Amino acid sequence: MMKISFIVDKYLEDLAAIKRYSANTIKSYKADLQQFDDYCEKHSKRILQNISEKFIRSFLMTLSEEEVAKISIARKLSAIRGLFKYAYRNEYINSNPASAISNPKTVKRLPSITTTESILEIYRIAEDTEPDDALLIKTIFEFLYGSALRVSEVCGLNYGDIDLHAKTVRVFGKGNKVRIVPIGSKSAEIMNEYLRSKNFLSAKDPLLTRNDARIYPRWIHRIVHKYLSKVTDIKKKSPHILRHSAATHMLDRGADLKAVKEILGHENLSTTQIYTHVSIERLKTAYKKSHPKS
Repeated sequence: MMKISFIVDKYLEDLAAIKRYSANTIKSYKADLQQFDDYCEKHSKRILQNISEKFIRSFLMTLSEEEVAKISIARKLSAIRGLFKYAYRNEYINSNPASAISNPKTVKRLPSITTTESILEIYRIAEDTEPDDALLIKTIFEFLYGSALRVSEVCGLNYGDIDLHAKTVRVFGKGNKVRIVPIGSKSAEIMNEYLRSKNFLSAKDPLLTRNDARIYPRWIHRIVHKYLSKVTDIKKKSPHILRHSAATHMLDRGADLKAVKEILGHENLSTTQIYTHVSIERLKTAYKKSHPKS
């Protein structure tokens, strides 16, 4: 019989090598499974085969009593379910005690968004910086908002991924899944100006360079927070706000939900549907503000 820690290591290796999960996802899974392993160790449950459904539920109950957020409990349960599914599939255990445990009910929070006018105002403010910096800032915002990319996807872009003739960008998303995302005409103009300002030697040269180095997530977070703070008072000012905003604005203007799903690179349509709720809430707000019968 295998120790839990051994199977956890094998499972994480499988996620990295076979399923190609991102380093950040694997890091989160590792932390959650380490917490579960510590709980098992505390209760003298060192062998995965000896873990029952009741014991898993006791772990989740403990988290709840410690007032861990429901969304965090759901994430930890997802990691545990994945571990047991892997162990059962590879015959480390004879049955899967986690399969019947459902996620705790959570209230889905609608994502915050900013306005198109705010994005345009950022471009005007950026013009007051050095020309090269202004161009880089606008290009980053075009990828985050114009093409609705994730920060990790922007940081991973290379020169050869951009096709301005076809007005598309090749993106390596979650799990290293490749998708082709359209580039708008205005975005293409900015990107073309940016590309002409750089001396790219190879298709593998990092697209967004500053001081001849690849752009990294923390830098993008800092830049986005800085400029969003100048134009909006929304509480959260992360790059993901731009992705939320792009999706919502597309749906506001009649975009097909499935098309938005493909642009965003979502695995399931249900993930994209949250933005339809945002659009409806915006309609309700507009109605309440302007309709005489509201």
